Amino acid sequence: MGTAIPTKRIPAIERRAEIARAAGPLFGRHGYAGTRLEDIAAAAGVTKPIVYRHFDSKKDLYMALLRKHRDDMPGFLAGIDPADGTVSNEAVLRAVLEAWLDYVRENHHSWLMLFRDASGDEEIRDFRRDVSLRAREVMAMFIERLGPGVPAEQVRPTAELLTSGLAGLALWWGDHPETPKPVLVEAALRVTAPAMSG
Repeated sequence: MGTAIPTKRIPAIERRAEIARAAGPLFGRHGYAGTRLEDIAAAAGVTKPIVYRHFDSKKDLYMALLRKHRDDMPGFLAGIDPADGTVSNEAVLRAVLEAWLDYVRENHHSWLMLFRDASGDEEIRDFRRDVSLRAREVMAMFIERLGPGVPAEQVRPTAELLTSGLAGLALWWGDHPETPKPVLVEAALRVTAPAMSG
């Protein structure tokens, strides 16, 4: 007979976030198909019934993590208005890249789930595509906000190029975590600054 894991009583919203935080790295490492709810419960320090109290299923939890990633994307542009003329485009880019790389470090599992996990049913695969499309939309909005440097007909292709490149950089950093963030910022600037300037 298994020993029950003692769980400290905390507010439901905190417990849900705790479970999601524990699940992310497991889904990133093992994929949807290779991750068991038992392992998520153990990593979160709770029982499997507690996981079910907060998420209807493993799929519900996986989708919640992807949904959070999708919903977080526009936040990188919050409060940044390059059109006001007080900061250069490069300074804006640097600020966005700094914030984005902090997010990448804390949420590396999101890129693994999106780009290295092919498991899951059709709904999951469709949702992954939707998240990727949202990333491209956010990038296109950012390019448009940086001013008239990029011709209108080149905004979407440029967004595609930069989104794919930055996704690759996020995955690469996960494989090379010893690389300091400033090195990545400068490497990303080398590519993004000319592309954004048109």
